[in-house]
Amino acid sequence: MSCDIRIHNHKNEKRNTQKIILCMMLGMILMFTAGFTRTTNPTSIHQVSIHVDGETLTENTTHTNPQLILARAGVTMGEKDEYYLHKVNDQKTEITVYRAVPITVQYKDQKREFLTSKQNVGDALLDLGYRLEDIEVSGGFDAPVKENMTIQMKDSAAVVAAQQEAQQADTRPTVASRPYQAVYTMEATAYLPSDGGGSGITATGMYAARGVVAVDPSVIPLGTRLYIPGYGEAIAADTGGAIIGNRIDLCMESYGEAMQFGRRYVEVYVL
Repeated sequence: MSCDIRIHNHKNEKRNTQKIILCMMLGMILMFTAGFTRTTNPTSIHQVSIHVDGETLTENTTHTNPQLILARAGVTMGEKDEYYLHKVNDQKTEITVYRAVPITVQYKDQKREFLTSKQNVGDALLDLGYRLEDIEVSGGFDAPVKENMTIQMKDSAAVVAAQQEAQQADTRPTVASRPYQAVYTMEATAYLPSDGGGSGITATGMYAARGVVAVDPSVIPLGTRLYIPGYGEAIAADTGGAIIGNRIDLCMESYGEAMQFGRRYVEVYVL
């Protein structure tokens, strides 16, 4: 019986030894894992400073998506709110949240209200679809945007000049529903494309055809658009040895038309 007891004790000691070895192996594994975590995780964790609503929130995170970081920090973004991301270094990032504020844009007697998160007047107006070259604003485009501010806007000097030019054009006299700049009384004759050298090529390189007229360039510059009652619109594209001063030669389509026109005085309108 004592022999049985010794055998039983030996088996218990063997089991205990196995348990001790197993525990030691598990302990070593845990120590190795913990050590690995301590040495590797800090390199992937970075600090994010969030500047929002007058406060600075700090998040230690492995995430890189700004929207996710803001959400985990409890920062709610409005539809017109914006954020600016600034990477300080590999371990630190800053996110600045710009809240949208109401502003009013006034142009003459019209007022329009908007929400903007832009930080200066120029960027806000660009975001609203305005062309900065067409407008001027009180305070300048670099002025900071403030809540409930009113931006006084007017046409730029270039736009005003273009409007004045258009108004002047509208007051010019018209002929055949076309405004004109000047009118000359000229002695007119007719010619055919085959006249002269017979090539039909004018002094400007154009082919002679109805609507192409010869002028004295010192009176009417070549390339000028003209209107002659009874003949129609024309372009000054040719010259001639006999066409000096207030004389003009009109290209016709046929010999009969040229003979019927003959020589006469006409009014020449410079368009």
